[in-house]
Amino acid sequence: MRPGLLAGRSVAVVHEWFSAHGGSEDVFLAIAGLVPHATRYVLWAEPDAPLDGLDLRQSWLARTPLRRSKALALPVMPLAWRTLGRPAPDVVISSSHAFAHTVKLGTPATTRHLSYVHSPARYLWSPAFDGRGANPVLALPRRLLRGVDVRASRHVHAYAANSVEVRDRIRRYWGRDAAVVHPPVDTDFFSTPAPDGPAGDRDYLLGVGRWIPYKNFDLIIEIASRAKLPLVIAGGGPQEAALRRAAQASNAPITFEHRPSRDRLRALYQGARALLFPAHEDFGIVPVEAQAAGTPVVGLRRGGLCETVVDGETGFLVDSLDPGDYLAAIARLPEIDRDRVRAHATTFSTDRFRDRMTGWVADATR
Repeated sequence: MRPGLLAGRSVAVVHEWFSAHGGSEDVFLAIAGLVPHATRYVLWAEPDAPLDGLDLRQSWLARTPLRRSKALALPVMPLAWRTLGRPAPDVVISSSHAFAHTVKLGTPATTRHLSYVHSPARYLWSPAFDGRGANPVLALPRRLLRGVDVRASRHVHAYAANSVEVRDRIRRYWGRDAAVVHPPVDTDFFSTPAPDGPAGDRDYLLGVGRWIPYKNFDLIIEIASRAKLPLVIAGGGPQEAALRRAAQASNAPITFEHRPSRDRLRALYQGARALLFPAHEDFGIVPVEAQAAGTPVVGLRRGGLCETVVDGETGFLVDSLDPGDYLAAIARLPEIDRDRVRAHATTFSTDRFRDRMTGWVADATR
């Protein structure tokens, strides 16, 4: 953010819960870094969150057992955001994937509220995307909370969405328009050759992400099995045991990399034949990281991949979850120019995010 922007104004940057690592946390920190003098608020910080050097003010939810269950805490999150009891800043910038956009510090006449949205709460508005929204605890309050979500956000002056997909949801669910500001991806890091070299010679397929149902890692295993190609699965999550059982029954050699370091992940990207990504994501930082490493993406033609992958040039997009369709795309991988893949990834760099975010903040706070 250029010198002087928001200088002389009090600013609050707010986010939902702060966990060990995630794309939304990275965006929150990037936004906070653009306004170093801002006060930073979160509902609570997870026990394993890296807080060294971070000055985060946590809500009263951090002192309750509810912090241990997002599903149980969800109905009271709007109340928590409305009862921070802090002085009203001149500007609020919220980083929201649940209810942070409903935070109200000051009145619309005195406080300018800008909200960067990762997605309207999936738990409420699009529970089919992942199983968390199907929790029986949320079945009864969901309709009520949708109304609260809309009413409690009427004071927001300007929205930015992390993708066209999310912009369209904001229009559909909240009846508001939004600018599109893609999240920052450290493309410089992933395009720089790994110190110890790539993890392979483009001889294996790769799956990266949290091992949860909507990421479709079971499908990734089936695709590799049918292709009879080695597969590396990097990440971690509650599906680990089930995925390891599926891997044992596979016709392909499958290796698990549990929560690899950033350096190791770079080496894995740089050694892979392709990233398999058959998931419907709001944006999807992993496919951009892979492309920065020169690795094409074979993924589902849904959501953010329609914005981050150029079909036929930086990867291939598939219209179904049929493993056979992915095999056809894998067979076409020699057509891809890996230099073109790397160049495309730079359009989602951290510098691009800073420029776009700076422009949006400047326009919305005039």
